[in-house]
Amino acid sequence: MNHTARAAALGAGALLLALSLPGTPASAAELPRIDLRVLVVTDGGPATAALTAELDGQGTPYTTVDLRQSGRPVIDAAFLADSVDGRARAKFQAVVLPNDNPFGAGSAEMAALAAYEQTYAIPQVDAYTYARPEAGLQTPEFSGSLDGVRAQVTASGKSGPFGYLAGQVPFEDNSPAASESYGFLSKPAPGADFTSYVDAPIPGASGRGSLVGEYRHDGRRELVVTFVYNQHQQQFRLLARGIVDWMTQGVQLGSSRNYFAVHVDDVFGADDRWDSELNCTPGDVDCPPGQGTPDPIRMTPDDAAYAAQWSKGRKFPLDMAFNGGGSELFREENGGADPLADRLIADRSEHRWINHTYNHPFLGCVQDVSTVPWTCAKNADGSTRYVSRTEISQQISDNRNWGQRAGLPLVNGELVTGEHSGLKVLPQQPDDNPNLSTALRDNGVSWLGSDNSRDRGQRQVGAALTVPRYPMNVFYNAGRASEQVDEYNWIYTRKADGGSGVCENSSVATCLESPLDTTTGYQDHIVPVESTIALGHALANDPRPHFIHQSNLAEDRIAYPVLGSVLDAYGALFADNAPVVNLRMADIGGELRSRAAWDTAVKAGRVTAYRIGGTVTVQAPSGVAARATMPTGTVQQLLLGTDPFGSAYAGRTSGWASPSLLQSRVTLKLPTALTAGKAAAEQADVPKAAKELPVPSGVTRYVKPGTDGHTPRALPTRR
Repeated sequence: MNHTARAAALGAGALLLALSLPGTPASAAELPRIDLRVLVVTDGGPATAALTAELDGQGTPYTTVDLRQSGRPVIDAAFLADSVDGRARAKFQAVVLPNDNPFGAGSAEMAALAAYEQTYAIPQVDAYTYARPEAGLQTPEFSGSLDGVRAQVTASGKSGPFGYLAGQVPFEDNSPAASESYGFLSKPAPGADFTSYVDAPIPGASGRGSLVGEYRHDGRRELVVTFVYNQHQQQFRLLARGIVDWMTQGVQLGSSRNYFAVHVDDVFGADDRWDSELNCTPGDVDCPPGQGTPDPIRMTPDDAAYAAQWSKGRKFPLDMAFNGGGSELFREENGGADPLADRLIADRSEHRWINHTYNHPFLGCVQDVSTVPWTCAKNADGSTRYVSRTEISQQISDNRNWGQRAGLPLVNGELVTGEHSGLKVLPQQPDDNPNLSTALRDNGVSWLGSDNSRDRGQRQVGAALTVPRYPMNVFYNAGRASEQVDEYNWIYTRKADGGSGVCENSSVATCLESPLDTTTGYQDHIVPVESTIALGHALANDPRPHFIHQSNLAEDRIAYPVLGSVLDAYGALFADNAPVVNLRMADIGGELRSRAAWDTAVKAGRVTAYRIGGTVTVQAPSGVAARATMPTGTVQQLLLGTDPFGSAYAGRTSGWASPSLLQSRVTLKLPTALTAGKAAAEQADVPKAAKELPVPSGVTRYVKPGTDGHTPRALPTRR
């Protein structure tokens, strides 16, 4: 069978075959137990660190052996395998090494690993290794920087572990001043059973060289990776799912999907506009009292119609965080009519809707805005004066009632307060408003939006859990591209260039070398930088939503180029079986809650999972749902009958499962009955020690998107 045909077989069904051991079929009693845990051997390099970060993100259990530690465990037969209740047990379903042999020639530890892999059909990932015959490759025809290279998934890769990708794997090149990637391009060694999954043209030579491929030898399977990476780089983020899928053979604890959701705050209301002369926002707290004239930005009916058309055309609903009081104020000031509200309400089914309080007051401490920056007002005894429970509760209930009268399809448990107020905000208000939690309970709020740049972790606030949201660097006080660029320049340039002074400190990584052109800077710089950052979040298995403001859908409609760029780039990178997942706020909150419980149990060693033939058993603490990825067609065994497990994504089935009635564990049945026999262990040839491999600075210290690697931070005024 040729390499392409063999890889196609693996992609369709032979991964199930690979789950059985080599040799003749055996009875069920002879089948070994394979624990669903990965062994990661690290030398402290960025490649193994990236893979452990991916396992952490997916919720996949692993054990780390650090070669730098003198007291580390010795990897021998007893460390790798034993028996449980008379049944042979392999303690790890996969092995990750920093290279193809980090132990050196003649190592007893490498020999033990080789014998273990042969006996139990355990795959090995070489996280970053030199291209050489010991890894199934010729000595490299090219070694050097891969910055900007556009690698490609081969036909074997598409029919195998990387079938969720459309084809291209672009390598980042964020800064011409830094080397960000390094690798070796090589062809298979003569006679080697090597299948390339990802390759690239070899500079100065004919043909293409492998970057990721499978080497089969001596009854073992190795995934050979010949380029170095870190956990944030796009090339790794694109390939990480496939690497984990290959090593676990499609049967693993943990899961991964690509998420992207966008909240639009202040809908029906208006947002104050940036003043390019004063370098502040008249009407908001960053301008001293009396300075400037407020010039609000508010969507028009045409803007609303465009938003509905865009959402429908993109098949991507926006989450409209609305303030009903904004519409009522407009009606009072304009003879009772509000064409914008009429248009948005008519198109309500094209969007999702979130309660954003009735008229967007600050619900934390009572603000003293007589100075910039503002401070918390004090009571007579010197304690902080807070907005009352009654006022917070009324803002929530009045807006909910308004939305219900308008026929908006609401989830009553969702809430985003204006500016995330009520929650702590440093430095002025180091604690949550103590009246917030009771007001949330009064109104049945389960999910409360928070600012991810200030408060990343999900946490409890009374009976509610927070849903951290990423602020996009499309400013709330900009309706026109020129305003956005002017404010961006003011924040991120030096005083000598008319900037805020933040950039006098050389440690601030977001500074610009020179101001952006107000005519071209938005499209040429801000759009690609911001869309790249948002896409990076989407590729990181991170369900947290992003947020912008209604002002960004008005006037120049500056949000759409960024959002469209994210969706276009995603569509060019991924196959149809891995669509972007756009969840509403309550579902995101539930996903984060389930992950937190699962991750806590995994880290505490309270999850036990193993496979025996075609049956997977997962035991977790009571009340903790199991997170898993399985082959398509897997079912959950109930006390009576079965239920389908999970849902399809990226060629696998993944999801959450809990024991059914009268069960204490989750039992999953794989779609094909798997049998196995014992294999005779053969002593493998121990390859020579891998060379010391080069690692560029852009890998060890990630160069972020933007000018000289600068990533914009969130606007430091209103959120």
